[in-house]
Amino acid sequence: MQSTLLRTVRLGVQSLLLHKLRSSLTTLGVLFGVSSVIAMLAIGEGASIEAQNQIRQLGSQNVILRAVKPPEQGVSNQRQRVLAYGLLDDDLARIEETFPGIERVVPLREISEDVRFGSRSMRPRIISTLPAYIEATGRVVDRGRFLDEFDEASHANVCVLGYEVARFLFPLSSPLGERIKLGADYFICVGTLLPRVLLQSDRPAPGKDITGEVFIPLNTGAKWFGKMQVKMRAGSMDMEAVELHEIIVAVKEAENVPLVASACREMLAREHSQRDYEVVVPLELLLRAEETKRIFNIVLGSIAGISLLVGGIGIMNVMLATVTERTREIGIRRALGAKQSHIITQFLVETVVLSAGGGVLGVALGIAIPSAVERFADMRTVVTPGAPLLAFGISAGIGVIFGLYPAWRAATMDPVEALRHE
Repeated sequence: MQSTLLRTVRLGVQSLLLHKLRSSLTTLGVLFGVSSVIAMLAIGEGASIEAQNQIRQLGSQNVILRAVKPPEQGVSNQRQRVLAYGLLDDDLARIEETFPGIERVVPLREISEDVRFGSRSMRPRIISTLPAYIEATGRVVDRGRFLDEFDEASHANVCVLGYEVARFLFPLSSPLGERIKLGADYFICVGTLLPRVLLQSDRPAPGKDITGEVFIPLNTGAKWFGKMQVKMRAGSMDMEAVELHEIIVAVKEAENVPLVASACREMLAREHSQRDYEVVVPLELLLRAEETKRIFNIVLGSIAGISLLVGGIGIMNVMLATVTERTREIGIRRALGAKQSHIITQFLVETVVLSAGGGVLGVALGIAIPSAVERFADMRTVVTPGAPLLAFGISAGIGVIFGLYPAWRAATMDPVEALRHE
């Protein structure tokens, strides 16, 4: 039995080699179908993991409240005006005093000032905050230390530089212990942070670099810079009064995050007369990203599966033509005693060899494409072990499914009529 099967396989391969160009072209349809399945799933998986990592860096148990500048109503002709908006100290107090299940609450204020060292100058986000910021956000200290309780209590003129600011101001030396000018005042650098991953919702204000950050104590920021930001535009002076630009609410238990987020939304809607805030819940974003990933993979897999389907139809078309060409050969084999099962096995072997050969080459190409995308397009890709197995299994299955009809048609020919075929 085994020798008969091997002989049938050898005969099927020899028949394919008689028409090398046609067999190669038929294999290409499966090859590109398999490679597209693997490549699309790898690109989709990489994009999904990247998005989920960005969200996790915000803290999956955090609820983030942000001040949002409301749209300006009409055009003002006043040469000087004050726009008050955003989060309030009272909002912070209400959250700290009345919300249960809160681990810590961290306020942030942004200050619009130039940062200078020597001849180098830039305008990053200057953030005045509490020492608990580092625990709430999971940021990592690169060198030195972060702000501490003594800095906050003593209104110390110290700062911590974000990675990008430190690299720009001190390209060849360490910033630790250096005096850096923030606005009109000097601050001693006590540490630097590693860079953070940005969310798509992060947008720089005009003239600011969102990737650059400088951190100072909250009390020090209030002491030197106050709560009023002055902006000059075209002969007029606009002043913005924002008490807090952001509040990070760290929740003790992950299951309480939706409840705290809902309470924050209700509290802000009740206390604010205008929509000058937004509530960002990383846990909700994470769940949404996971659901998007699932839908994305289904869509990409379906699109790539169509390529495999087209390849299978091509195999069936070629095999039907082959059956017609080899009608006399089939008649001779039947006359010499070959059974219908032998004919079916022979033609199924040929279709499976075509589809499996294309599947193997497609797996190799499908693994190579994501590597090339990651190298040249600077885009993360992830080839999961299941993707090549799934794609190859589908290609082999297509060979069997689309080869059944041509094989059955060949096996059910009338031997006498087949021998008369020219």
